[in-house]
Amino acid sequence: MKVPASPPPQKKLLEILKSGDADKITLLFDRTVGPCDTQGRYLHWDKLRHLTVPEGYDPELYWLMMRDARNRISRGLPFSDKSGAPFQFCMPDTVIRDILWISENATGAIEADSKISDPRTKQTYLINSLIEEAISSSQLEGASTTRRVAKEMLRSGRRPKDHSEKMILNNYSAMNFIHEYKGESLTKSMIFELHRIVTDDTLSDEDAGKAGVLRGEHDDIRVYSHDDKLLHTPPPYKELENRLQMLCDFANMDNENEAYFIPPVIRAIVIHFMIGYDHPFVDGNGRTARALFYWMMAKEGYWLMEYISISRIIKQAPAQYMYAYLHTETDSNDVTYFIIHQLEVIKKAIKDLHGYLADKASEYREAERLLEKSKLSGVLNYRQLGLLKNGLDNPGMEYTIKSHQNSHGISYQTARTDLLTLSDDFKLLRKYKMGKKDVFVAPANMIDLIKVR
Repeated sequence: MKVPASPPPQKKLLEILKSGDADKITLLFDRTVGPCDTQGRYLHWDKLRHLTVPEGYDPELYWLMMRDARNRISRGLPFSDKSGAPFQFCMPDTVIRDILWISENATGAIEADSKISDPRTKQTYLINSLIEEAISSSQLEGASTTRRVAKEMLRSGRRPKDHSEKMILNNYSAMNFIHEYKGESLTKSMIFELHRIVTDDTLSDEDAGKAGVLRGEHDDIRVYSHDDKLLHTPPPYKELENRLQMLCDFANMDNENEAYFIPPVIRAIVIHFMIGYDHPFVDGNGRTARALFYWMMAKEGYWLMEYISISRIIKQAPAQYMYAYLHTETDSNDVTYFIIHQLEVIKKAIKDLHGYLADKASEYREAERLLEKSKLSGVLNYRQLGLLKNGLDNPGMEYTIKSHQNSHGISYQTARTDLLTLSDDFKLLRKYKMGKKDVFVAPANMIDLIKVR
C-alpha cells in the first residue's frame, strides 16, 4: 500500500491568474465544475490525475476547480489534526442521496417484515447480527478463527480456546454493551469501559494492564501497512483527554439547538473516523471505533443497524477502508472521503440484510413444504423449523440446549423443550450424552425422516 499523492495546493490558482494565460483564466470562472466529476464521483487527486478530464482542462486545473467547488460547500468540524488544522466535510448531492436512502431503509422501511417485527423472532436475528459483527470486526484486526468455529463458541457458551477466539468473544460482549447503553449520553468512562471489554486478556505482555486506559508517553503508536510502510502517526498522548472529551461533546450535541444541523449518520461516521485518527489506545482502536459507530446509530433511532455488520463489508476490501483515511489526511483534512466510503458500506450491509431475510424466508418455506404433508405440519415453531433446515444443510451438525438458547435468546426450559420434542417425540434429531450434557445431532437421513411423518 502506498500513501496517495498529495493534491496541488490551492495557491496555484493565484499563479494561473498571474500567468496571463487568457484561456485558463477564463476557465477559472467556469461554475459548471462541481465537487464531483462528470460521473458523480468524489475523487481524490491520486486517481483523478490519471483520468481524462473535460476539454480545455488539464488534470491539475480540473482538480483545482473541483477542490474550489468543494471548499465553497464545506463545513467545519470541531476537531483538528495533530498540527492544529481543522477537519471539514461537505455534502454533495451524492452524499445527501445516500443519507436519505439510509434514513428510509434503516429506520422503518423493513419493519413490516414479520421476521424482524415479530418479537418472537426479532431476538434471533439480533443475536445472529451481533455474532456476525463480532467475528468480522475481530478478523479485521487479525483474529484467524473460522466463522463456523466462532459461531459454535458463541452459541454454545464454551470458553475461548485461543487469542483469536477471545477477541471474538470480547467483541460480542462489546456489541451487547452498546445495545444496553444505546439510550445514554456518551462519556469518557463509557469509551474506556468499551475498550476494556474489546481488549480484555488479548493485549500483549508488554501492554498488559492498558485495557481501558489511554496510551501514555512511552507508547510509540504508529499505523503501518501490511508491507510495513508508515501510514499514520496519531496525535501526542498529552492531547488525548481533551480530544476524547470533544468527541463525547460532539456525540451528545443537541442538533435541534445547534447553529447548524449535522445528520446523525454523518456524526456516527465522524466519531468512527476520529477514534481511528486519534488512536487513543495501544490496541483495539478499530474495534472501539466501529462499536461507537453502532452506539451512535442506535441512539439516533436507526434500529435496523443493530441487524447488520459493517465489519463484514469492510473486510471484503480492507484497503479501501484504509485509503478512506489516507485520502482525508492528504487532502485538506476532508473527511468527506471517509463519509462516502462508510455510506457505501452501510448501504451494502442493508441490502445484504434484505437478501438474507429473503433467503431465510425461502428456507422456512422450504422446510414448511417438507413438513406440510406430515403430522408435524403446523406443530413445530419457527425455531424448530429453522433448526431442521440448518440440519438438512449440515448433516452431522451438533446442537445443545445451551447453543439453542443462545441462538434465540430464550429460556433454558424453552430451548430444552424445543430439542426434546424434535428428538424424543418426533425422532428427527439423535440424542446422546456427553458427560452430563445432552447433545443433539442432525442425522444424514433427516429428509427421509421428515417425509415419513
